[in-house]
Amino acid sequence: MSLGLKYKNNEQIFVERQRGGVPYLSYPLLENTGIVNHGFSTRLGGVSTGCFSSMNISLTRGDDPEAVKKNRELIAQAIGVEVADFTYTQQTHTTNVKRVYARERGQSFPETDGMITDVPGICLVTSYADCVPLYFVDPVKKVIGLSHSGWRGTVGKIGKVTVEKMEEEFGCDPADILGAVGPSICQDCYEVSEDVIEEFEKVFDKKYRDRLFYRKENGKYQLNLWEANRIVFTETGISEEHISMPGICTCCNPEFLFSHRASQGKRGNLAAFLGICGKK
Repeated sequence: MSLGLKYKNNEQIFVERQRGGVPYLSYPLLENTGIVNHGFSTRLGGVSTGCFSSMNISLTRGDDPEAVKKNRELIAQAIGVEVADFTYTQQTHTTNVKRVYARERGQSFPETDGMITDVPGICLVTSYADCVPLYFVDPVKKVIGLSHSGWRGTVGKIGKVTVEKMEEEFGCDPADILGAVGPSICQDCYEVSEDVIEEFEKVFDKKYRDRLFYRKENGKYQLNLWEANRIVFTETGISEEHISMPGICTCCNPEFLFSHRASQGKRGNLAAFLGICGKK
């Protein structure tokens, strides 16, 4: 089954899966651990209408709540998890990362952009429409993390914060962690102003600058969030062979994925899902 997605590097990093008529994207890197259920939704296979058509996961965009509820049920069935286990962040572009305990299953955490857990059955859920999803799986300690990284989160290196939290809370070794950068806006589509670039120059070494951004004649810059987050992963000690990059741009695929820029804000939300198999 092929969705017809446009890949930036002509290499399909994802497996394009479908169950119950609901397509989603899955990483072989994470699937092969055998310890997680995970996926990334598309805008296909749901019941929402209009600019939310059709698999909008979010209640914050103005969509019919009953449609969102049904969409969540559909994507849960496709990925193989329970809606009651969905545990959410109320994202505000922070670098706050929350450890999720068994008693917090199904909650939604304010002022939070990342979560980690070692509790089987809990499914971490974060929302997107151009920003960068970051997946973390430690198959040795059986610990997972899922974080939302827009440009502010990337400047704040939320990927590093997440790994450090996994080390602190569970004794994870970064050398064991598998990291994946999810579908998000590519450098070709992501124009930013000089003030954003100045923030990146403060926190990323000069040697990386040619890989992170370039200036255009109009005084604007094209910024590479994918590469920035890959660098953050490697800085934490995650090895290159343990990193899976996206290759899929949300803005380049507006018929398949929600993109804030492509839709000028008239859109629903995609979601990343990550849970440890089994129940406690």
